[in-house]
Amino acid sequence: MIEQIPLARLLGIPRLRRIITRAYERQLLAEIKAHGRVPKHVGIILDGNRRFASKQGLPPVAGHVRGANKLEEVLEWCQELGIKHVTVYAFSTENFRRSPEEVSALMKLFAERFKQAAADERVHKYKVRIRVIGDLNKLPSDVREAVEIAQKATSGYDGHTLNIAIGYGGRAELAHAVRKICERIERGELKPDQVNEKLIEQNLYTAGLPDPDLIIRTSGEERLSGFLLWQSAYSEFYFCEANWPEFTKLEFLRAIRNYQARERRFGR
Repeated sequence: MIEQIPLARLLGIPRLRRIITRAYERQLLAEIKAHGRVPKHVGIILDGNRRFASKQGLPPVAGHVRGANKLEEVLEWCQELGIKHVTVYAFSTENFRRSPEEVSALMKLFAERFKQAAADERVHKYKVRIRVIGDLNKLPSDVREAVEIAQKATSGYDGHTLNIAIGYGGRAELAHAVRKICERIERGELKPDQVNEKLIEQNLYTAGLPDPDLIIRTSGEERLSGFLLWQSAYSEFYFCEANWPEFTKLEFLRAIRNYQARERRFGR
């Protein structure tokens, strides 16, 4: 019996599509580099891991694993463009409400990946400082230990910064900053009229870093969900339909090119 070969395959359409996509990627990359203005700090809301898994008929944890692998890819793309700082929203305070099985699997994945990051030759080659922002007290001890390993191994680096938001909420971050300032006022180290925007920024988890120039969110949702509420006051936003594990280099380059096409006025 003669095998029935799909017409698209017979015509080589998938291969042709890949060739065209790669050519467009090269064109966009060249345009971006020629323009020269790339964001110093990019924030990414990693959304859609579970939806991706559901579409593939896989358990949620499989989507999270694919999402973790995708993050490594995206960080390489950021490195290629010279983006100095990246902050990713990996796990919010609300995510603790998910099923115990999913939360447990995610925490195990976090512990594994932080230990791997501490030994990753790319991290040390590019001098990437890894920081975790959020309420670490809510994390299991093995995750906290893995975080400490990664942070300690990269604490002396200043080439690039990777902030990973885990157990993070924007309102909780602001409340944490206010408490720290109130404690200083109570100790007599500050007066209320000395509290200003700069002081608040100095007490945020991201102290010492520039605010994000661009925030990308995947999966078609168009909201911040509490991500970097203070820091995003003048950020540009880019939303795309792809679930996070499906996020492509072409989509990433489109986000950067879109950012370059905007005129940033900062309220002026």
